[in-house]
Amino acid sequence: MKEEGGWNPYLAGGLSGLVSIGSVWFAGKYLGASTTFVRATAAVEQAVLPERAATLEYLVKTAPKMDWQAWFLVGIFIGSLVAAALFGDFKFELVPPMWKKRFGDGVLKRGVVAFIGGVVAMFGARLADG
Repeated sequence: MKEEGGWNPYLAGGLSGLVSIGSVWFAGKYLGASTTFVRATAAVEQAVLPERAATLEYLVKTAPKMDWQAWFLVGIFIGSLVAAALFGDFKFELVPPMWKKRFGDGVLKRGVVAFIGGVVAMFGARLADG
């Protein structure tokens, strides 16, 4: 596993904080992603089960749209790919080395745990109205 290189985590955290402050200062918007994920879920549900989607109040009030937050997520994805390619760090891994070392190389187990972790993180973000 490649440990050397990369940004100092304190510098990166500080810069992220400054970007967040700048976002609120100049645009009046907090950085976040959970609302866009809920809106994406609403869009998928409307495409697959349109008769059911119209009855779920939570998804109706967060109708799908490409607003600043959705573009922010698109920018994060593209920016991270560009940065990884420029610094030669890009690699596709289903199971990271740290996970393999501790829990084995089972892709299904890794996927299930990652999914559960995502659900817990999203639940917390939505609970905090984030």
